[in-house]
This record gives sequence, C-alpha cells and structure tokens, in this order.
Amino acid sequence: MQKIAPCLWFDGNAEEAARFYTSVFSESRIATTLHYTDAGPGRKGDVLAVTFEIEGQEFMALNGGPQYQFTPAISLFVHCASQEEIDRYWARLLDGGKPWQCGWLQDRFGVSWQIAPDALLQMLRDPDTAKANRAMQAMMNMVKLDIAQLEQAFRGE
Repeated sequence: MQKIAPCLWFDGNAEEAARFYTSVFSESRIATTLHYTDAGPGRKGDVLAVTFEIEGQEFMALNGGPQYQFTPAISLFVHCASQEEIDRYWARLLDGGKPWQCGWLQDRFGVSWQIAPDALLQMLRDPDTAKANRAMQAMMNMVKLDIAQLEQAFRGE
C-alpha cells in the first residue's frame, strides 16, 4: 500500500470509472470495493468507494455526491514511450470525452489526462533553447501529440 494515493470524487459512478480505467491500462486491477452500511450517508449496499491500481499507482474512487466536479487544475499525466502508446491511450480515454490542446483530454467522467511522449520532455529540457522553443511551439499547436512532428520542429525542419 502506498503512503499517499489520489482520491477521485464521483457522483454515483465510481465503480464504473474504476472499471473503465482498469480496462484502459494493462497493468491494473480493482483491489477493494466498499459499500455503504446502515450508518449511511448513502443507501445501504450502494458502492461507497473502490480502490484500484493502474501501473502500480493506487487510486481511490469515491461516490461522494454532486457537490464537487473535476477541473483541469488536477490532471493525470501518462508517460508514453511511443506514438503507438499515445494513440492507444488517447483513443481509449477520449471515448465519450473531449480533446484539448497540447495532449490534454477530459474523459467521460470529467477527469483530465495528459497523454505525452517522454521524448517531448527530453526536448523541452534540451540546453539549446532554440530547439526547446521550437518543440514547445509545435506542441502548443497540437491537440493529440505527434512525436514525429515534434521531432521535426525540434530539429528545425
């Protein structure tokens, strides 16, 4: 068990979200499901919370009610080693959601994700600021990130 695990607040669909997320990532599983008891505040037997793991990271999905909504102020960053990974995660997580600029998307549950290649992070850290700036500018003009286009911009082609 991790010392710190993100808790995601849902309005009645925490179990559905946890099942969806564990279907997207190969190294994932549902760990536990807790149900409301007679003590409430929800209806006895309904799902209170689901603990699940994605790629070794523990999360909790809580059915907390309609009081709070997700915002892009918090997002989940997915490190991708290839364009194939970007394409796969983008397609799966975008199903029922909406795309944003710079490799961001919001899934059908309202959770924000950043689907980005590790290669971009290396480009942005390059000591040659002209190269890094070209990569940043290319990224800013993309919705789903394209490694080949980022690399071309980085090289100045």
